[in-house]
Amino acid sequence: MIETSPTKLSFKQQQLQFRENAILDAVNRLLAQKGFDLMTMDEVAADVGIAKASLYKHFQSKEQLAAASMTRLLEQAIALAHGLPEHQTPLDKLKAVMRWAVTEHLGGTMPLLPSTRSSIQQALLGYPPYIERLSTLTEQLGEWIEQAQASRSLSASLPGEVILYTIYARSCDPVADFLKMGGAFSDQDIVDLVIHTAFQGLTGQT
Repeated sequence: MIETSPTKLSFKQQQLQFRENAILDAVNRLLAQKGFDLMTMDEVAADVGIAKASLYKHFQSKEQLAAASMTRLLEQAIALAHGLPEHQTPLDKLKAVMRWAVTEHLGGTMPLLPSTRSSIQQALLGYPPYIERLSTLTEQLGEWIEQAQASRSLSASLPGEVILYTIYARSCDPVADFLKMGGAFSDQDIVDLVIHTAFQGLTGQT
């Protein structure tokens, strides 16, 4: 079998990719800091250090920026999930994904998008790469949830959707922000506490 090497990008393509990544980095930070409504295309361009006209060559609207930002985060989560050691239990794999999400949140790089905003919903639903990545990640998490329920490491009485959406929700959980503002815990402590309360609850049972 002949293995083909990845296609090497031209210098111009590398420049475009580098700029697009810089744009999405800026979008992640601004969405985490200010939210979708207050973020502007002018701010994104200024943060990256490019003209707004150049920004529009990459993304035509703020909604498209948000969709691309969320798509890239899903790609990062999928890469993490696929790279986890096979010997880890399904429960440990779910915790690893949540650990990554909460860490990103605390680092100010996890966009907070209001789910009730119709323009964002439409942008996400109309962006095929986002739908594809979300489906891939959801399928993987759903498989681990079923396996963990079968082994009784997660409650079998809970619908799988409840567990799945709880895991997704931890990426924008304000509890982490309040704990960080309080100053009593390190970021690592906060991540551990959020994971503990998500999977072990508040009853004191282990």
